[in-house]
Amino acid sequence: MYNTIISAAALQDNYNRDSWIIIDCRFDLADATKGEQLYHRGHIEDAQYLNLNLQLSGEITTSSGRHPLPNIAALCQIFSEAGIAEDTQVVVYDNMSGAMAARAWWLLQWLGHTNVALLDGGIQAWQALDFPLSSQSYSAPTAHFIRHRSAFEVRTTDQLCSGSYQLVDARAAPRFNGEVEPIDPVAGHVPGALNRPFSLNLTDQGVFKAQGVLKVELESLADDSTVHMCGSGVTACHNILAMCYAGFNPSKLYVGSWSEWIRDSLRPIATNQP
Repeated sequence: MYNTIISAAALQDNYNRDSWIIIDCRFDLADATKGEQLYHRGHIEDAQYLNLNLQLSGEITTSSGRHPLPNIAALCQIFSEAGIAEDTQVVVYDNMSGAMAARAWWLLQWLGHTNVALLDGGIQAWQALDFPLSSQSYSAPTAHFIRHRSAFEVRTTDQLCSGSYQLVDARAAPRFNGEVEPIDPVAGHVPGALNRPFSLNLTDQGVFKAQGVLKVELESLADDSTVHMCGSGVTACHNILAMCYAGFNPSKLYVGSWSEWIRDSLRPIATNQP
């Protein structure tokens, strides 16, 4: 079974409708309807669409970030309705080299479903091999999703404020440095955080770097104190996936991330402005 990434060729060669489920996770932070529109125009055959805002995140509150965790019972029901059973191999994909789909990968791992992999290179890698797309919506037969104990953990804002952790921020350097902020109302980063843009996990072709390369690059972060974050707990999952692919144990996720940290103006912020 695949539990980190899978190539387009391997998906084409091994897919079995009776035991595999494909999830289309395309999403645009600037247009919440765009991903589903793209799905209806053309998707990998038998793929089902899950929306980051509506299915892969919970309700936003006055103290939460932009993509809080869903209610566990509701999420298990969503995965059941998607046809994910005990031994199902799940493949998730997007059109952003995993930036959005990594969230679905992480949620399934967090609930103890280890047979889930991200399509390396996304739908572009599928199309590059001239594999077909479909415009027909697909719904798998409902299954019984079972939650299991998991090594994937979260950390809350309160825990970060009262403990000793090394935050690793997956946002692009200009956002981390406070030079620009296109999404959240405050620019900058949590003091003491390190910057590891998720794009550094990828080659120029938009696929994951070789395991050996990532192992060298990420080894300094393979510590129990490491907690990954980003703007809202989505692209941080890409860094966690990269570390698992490189052979390291799962790191923790700060789900609230920057968009939750700045909810309280008393929390300190830092910038790398001259």
